[in-house]
Amino acid sequence: MKNVALFCGARTGSEMHARTAEQFISWMQKYKYNLVYGGGSTGIMGVVSNALIDSGHKVIGVIPHFLYDWEVGNDRCDELIKVISMHERKKIMFDRADAFVVLPGGFGTLDEICEMITWQQLAINDKPIAFLNSSGYFDRFFDFIEYAVESQYISPEDLNKIQKLKSMDDFLWEIS
Repeated sequence: MKNVALFCGARTGSEMHARTAEQFISWMQKYKYNLVYGGGSTGIMGVVSNALIDSGHKVIGVIPHFLYDWEVGNDRCDELIKVISMHERKKIMFDRADAFVVLPGGFGTLDEICEMITWQQLAINDKPIAFLNSSGYFDRFFDFIEYAVESQYISPEDLNKIQKLKSMDDFLWEIS
C-alpha cells in the first residue's frame, strides 16, 4: 500500500480550495492510499484527514508537541506521532511517504514542500512531488519559479521533476 504525504493549510481558505481538497480526498479513496500528514485537525488538513479516517483509510499524523494543542492535534489518526521540532516532523513524513502532494496553504506548507524539492535537487529524495493546482492557487508561485529558472537559479531539469496538476488523475508515480 502506498503512503502519500500531504502538505496543506491548517486554515480552510476559500471555497475553491475546499473543492481542491475534495478532489484529493476522492483520488485517495479511489486508490485506497494511506495518508501521512501534519497531524492537525483544523483547516484543509483536518478536512482531508477526517474524511479519509471516516472512509477507513490508514492515516498517520506527525505533529510537534508545541503545535499539538495549538492546531488541535487529530487524536482520531491511526497513528499520531508527536515530535520535538518541525524538522523532525518533515523527516518522519519523508521517511514514511512514497510521494508528496501539496494543496493550498501558507508559509508552513511552502516550507515543507520546498524542503522536499530541495532534497530532490540534492539527490536525497527521488519520490514524486505534485502540486494540485485545480483552483489556480499556485499560479503565481510557479511564475516565480519560472523566473528563477530564467535567472539560472533553478535548473529546467529540476523544475520538470515537479508535477503541476489540474487533476489528481494526472499524477504520475514515475517522472522521467
